[in-house]
Amino acid sequence: MDDYDYMNIALEEARKAYDNDEVPVGAVIVLNGMIVSKAYNKKEINQCPLDHAELIAIKNACKKYNNWRLSNSVMYVTLDPCPMCASAIKQSRISKVVYLLDNKNKNVSKIVDNIFTMEDANVSVEKVKLDISKFKNEDIKMLSSFFKSKRI
Repeated sequence: MDDYDYMNIALEEARKAYDNDEVPVGAVIVLNGMIVSKAYNKKEINQCPLDHAELIAIKNACKKYNNWRLSNSVMYVTLDPCPMCASAIKQSRISKVVYLLDNKNKNVSKIVDNIFTMEDANVSVEKVKLDISKFKNEDIKMLSSFFKSKRI
């Protein structure tokens, strides 16, 4: 499997969120070519502001390995992470984040980039954006139009 295959799985998770009237974000954590964890946003379902797809996926992966360090793993996420999730990604030692859509707020993206590259006790997180043209139009539309439908 390659980055595009894993992102398609993240998109399946995002579809679950969308179907539950959640922000359509899905996340998949991969280690040594194997899926360790996958999740989707559940803020509304659980009425908890911490239940972002990335945080749920991290928590499940840590529980599976009984270790909070997820060194050398890769997270695939449908949207550039928010600062809260970026901090958790860095703290959990995830090595790389592959994402599909940019956060429209450029200031938030700068904060996330700063978190990922900050010189501290943790290794920097590599961030890679995939080519959206290689995905189904309906998937991209689901992700990009969600907020428009909520703000009308």
